[in-house]
Amino acid sequence: MPDKQTHFKLSNGYQIPQLGLGVWQASQDEARSAVRAAIEMGYRHVDTAAVYENEEGVGQGLRESGVPREQIFVTTKVWNDSHGETLTRAAVEASLKRLDVEYVDLLLIHWPVPSKDKYVETWQTLMEIQREGKARSIGVSNFNRDHLERLISETGFAPVLNQIELHPFFNQKQLRDDHKALDILTQSWSPLGQGSALSDPVILKIAEKYEKSAAQVIIRWHVELGLIAIPKSVTAARIRENLDVFDFSLDASDLAAIAGLHSGKRLGPDPMELT
Repeated sequence: MPDKQTHFKLSNGYQIPQLGLGVWQASQDEARSAVRAAIEMGYRHVDTAAVYENEEGVGQGLRESGVPREQIFVTTKVWNDSHGETLTRAAVEASLKRLDVEYVDLLLIHWPVPSKDKYVETWQTLMEIQREGKARSIGVSNFNRDHLERLISETGFAPVLNQIELHPFFNQKQLRDDHKALDILTQSWSPLGQGSALSDPVILKIAEKYEKSAAQVIIRWHVELGLIAIPKSVTAARIRENLDVFDFSLDASDLAAIAGLHSGKRLGPDPMELT
């Protein structure tokens, strides 16, 4: 792992590597080979979810890497059809079985699904699962400030992080500020804008300036902003490239230019609307 790979301390004291491997839309076999390759290259952070249907492949990749389990930060998520105490418990047990691990380092509620109004009950169940040692840390994904404040006010326990859509075209400035106020870390999903940002002229100009790829510039932007990012790739060369971002820095003009790309348009669903 590059010496400059940074780690953030979660509010409960555990450390999370700033960069990880995402496996959304990867098949079981792609996930297996990508995870194994990433760990061999120095990654120590892997993000999956029940709904990705590749937890078995992720688990196989973890084992095939030969790196001790306790050295790898593993995240999975509870899907929308598993809210509520009984369903959440069953979902987590199923994820642990598919991953073939005794615990995950981070367990997230994937979406709040406000129409069901069970995310507080689900959060309380995650709190119990954490106390039982099956999740070292717990957090959420795709929550807005109202959702976060309700969790905290009704349970007295804040998520360690919120994983949200975040990329140059949708930079989530307000929610990032909200997270800081609540002592919650921000994690970016689809940090490359599902590939849409890779051909942007502003990004390409900055990439040329540093003799880096467009993906490396965008990932470095996440690093500079103090975000945790999980770029997805199943290609070994790109997996390696995505981690090679600790030997350069963006200057103020670069950051200002990328800030100017924000359009306010999501690529994924609105958390208030997904059911």
